[in-house]
Amino acid sequence: MKLHQNTVQGVIDSLDVIFHQNGYADKVIERTLKSHPKWGARDRGFVAETVYEMVRWWRLIQALSPSQDLYKMLGTYLLWKGQNLPDWKEFKTLDAKLVKRRLEKIEKRAILESIPDWMDELGESALGSKWDAEIAALNEPAAVVLRANSLKTSVRELAEKLQADGIQSQVPNGYPDALVLAQRQNIFRSAHFKEGLFEVQDASSQLVARALDVAPGMRIVDACAGAGGKSLHLAALMENKGRILSMDVLDYKLKNTKLRARRAGVSIIETRVIESNKTIKRLRNSADRLLLDAPCSGMGVLKRNPDTKWKLSMDEIERVKIIQQEILQGYTTMLKPGGRAVYATCSILPDENEKQVERFLSSEVGRSFRLIEDQKILAHECGFDGFYIAQLEKTS
Repeated sequence: MKLHQNTVQGVIDSLDVIFHQNGYADKVIERTLKSHPKWGARDRGFVAETVYEMVRWWRLIQALSPSQDLYKMLGTYLLWKGQNLPDWKEFKTLDAKLVKRRLEKIEKRAILESIPDWMDELGESALGSKWDAEIAALNEPAAVVLRANSLKTSVRELAEKLQADGIQSQVPNGYPDALVLAQRQNIFRSAHFKEGLFEVQDASSQLVARALDVAPGMRIVDACAGAGGKSLHLAALMENKGRILSMDVLDYKLKNTKLRARRAGVSIIETRVIESNKTIKRLRNSADRLLLDAPCSGMGVLKRNPDTKWKLSMDEIERVKIIQQEILQGYTTMLKPGGRAVYATCSILPDENEKQVERFLSSEVGRSFRLIEDQKILAHECGFDGFYIAQLEKTS
């Protein structure tokens, strides 16, 4: 692909904000694309893909070109990918053969897989012999997965509508509501999205709502709802009959939930900000089902959020583990006896997953619960995000 100065500058500016101003890659790319409305689809695709991939392979690129110069790092990345560079002064000192020789000399997995040393050690400790395959899978670009909104359409009907628009997709086995796009594209521009026929949601994430085993007419509490993706899925599974209380500590996320619900044709979602423990206590023994999609390290979604590699730390993981246990201890009081709770994370670390559930079940509060079953979902085994889903029943 021929390089253009304005799109290259877009990549450079984005990387500068991500690495030197602590910006989040998805938000930075979104702002960059919005600020250049005249870019065509190819230019937009080049900028977004290049930024994401450079963030993903940042440590390896630095090993291939020991420099803090963002132009040199971009040039090194392009050479590594087999692209010829234009005769620009910014790329003058770069040599494809030197890049190749440096690559051949690298043996350390943490560099080859472009992750911090501590993350490599943690992953190997947590997953053992599966870590090699898992980190390789987590370094692959994430597929664009849609969840068909069954209140308005079916998977088959949605696939046909998309195909009529020239968008190819396929139905993955074991995911009743999912469609995987054949090519990455800005699907949010589709008229079908604006009509509420689908949401963008990874296939592994779609398993979470189904694990709650909901039925029309139930009272559901989604206690860590965020922007409401799983609340919307629950509403569809309930045929928009019953009540879903979508809760979060951040009000701005819940406002997004309301907008999404309106587009999806969902009327049973009520949002509520968790202002204090009193908010939880008022709902004691009120829910037929309880979803705890807990804050986590995000170690299972590195393919989707590659900058997590560089923002995450062991201290942050320890902090989030405390929050996870507090949620299990405090929020499960909202569930009725005989009801079901699901504890879920987008992490692959046992310390955030099965060990948290074990600790909860051995506690005073947890003695009223039993583990029905849990799923440990790894990216290299399913092809989608890494997740953990535990189904718990409140026995008394």
